[in-house]
Amino acid sequence: METYRRDRSYRWNYERGPSFSGSFPAIPDTPLKDFFGSRVSSRLGVAAGILLNSKWIECYSRLGFDVLTYKTVRSRERPCYPLPNWVFVESKKDLEAGSDEILRIARRRPRDPAEVTSAVCFGMPSQPPEVWRRDVSRAHSRIRRGQVLVVSVVGTPQEGGGEESLVEDFCRCARWASEAGASIVEANFSCPNVCTAEGSVYQDPGASGRLAAALRDVLPSTPLLIKSGHFSDHRRLGNFYRAVSGSADGVVLVNGVSRRVLGADNKPVFGDYERVGILGKAIHPAAVSNVTAAVECCRRNDLGVETIAVGGVTGVEHPGPFFDAGARGVVMGGVPMLDPLLAVRMKAANPQW
Repeated sequence: METYRRDRSYRWNYERGPSFSGSFPAIPDTPLKDFFGSRVSSRLGVAAGILLNSKWIECYSRLGFDVLTYKTVRSRERPCYPLPNWVFVESKKDLEAGSDEILRIARRRPRDPAEVTSAVCFGMPSQPPEVWRRDVSRAHSRIRRGQVLVVSVVGTPQEGGGEESLVEDFCRCARWASEAGASIVEANFSCPNVCTAEGSVYQDPGASGRLAAALRDVLPSTPLLIKSGHFSDHRRLGNFYRAVSGSADGVVLVNGVSRRVLGADNKPVFGDYERVGILGKAIHPAAVSNVTAAVECCRRNDLGVETIAVGGVTGVEHPGPFFDAGARGVVMGGVPMLDPLLAVRMKAANPQW
């Protein structure tokens, strides 16, 4: 069962998905927890990725995921990259921080979703703002008690506009998302397969700090999360956290790990995009290492920034190391597409999450 049809276009999945035909499960009763001012049944959810619109939000709400992140939106329409956008890759070992190994497309998908590692290349597409603003309001009305709607936004660079123009565009999208019904706004400072400025903001602490401060000004009472890429150097991770401290309420870490992915013909699977985002089992240790270092940095420096973990959570017990490290919540990117009943099993086994 795959709720996102990888053999179909992003537009097809937006209009006709999710491809879920089973019965919706009974959701375990769990005590309510605080999540940035909202009361949630669990601090488990779906990262910005497959929840393309209100239909997807409603489906995963009914599947028991409680932190629901609306796919990243922009201030203007942006088409998706051409197919393929999502492939499975061979991963016989965990990806090591700082290495640059080449990954190969898998001949077949592992039967067990917990064993899957995949590569994605979408390019942060977006519907026009008049479409997604209405739809965010609809999504907000469709979530259930004990759940929270996060809306992910990103700025779009203008030719010759520079940093100031990018900041203005980020702020415009963040304000629209909040007005449309987002309980929490996530600003995406990273994307492994976007070659323009919005995909690498997190790598520049100065730019990250200025952008986070501007977003805080336009969202004085809305919780603000920042999504960051992977840091191979923990010193740079600390510089980033210090830069956004005082503006961001939390950081979503990590937005995949960037690697080269080749096909059987030794050519890049995604055409012009040789380096893309890797999700799934193989990145779990690297993500745990980043999250652990981030939480320790915040404690040591009294930064007051929470960390929401993402990366390599494919099995029932995989959130455990993140929560043990001090993560405020855990969201999942790829596995909810392959294993839509995973949150139910996680909540039954670990109601404290």
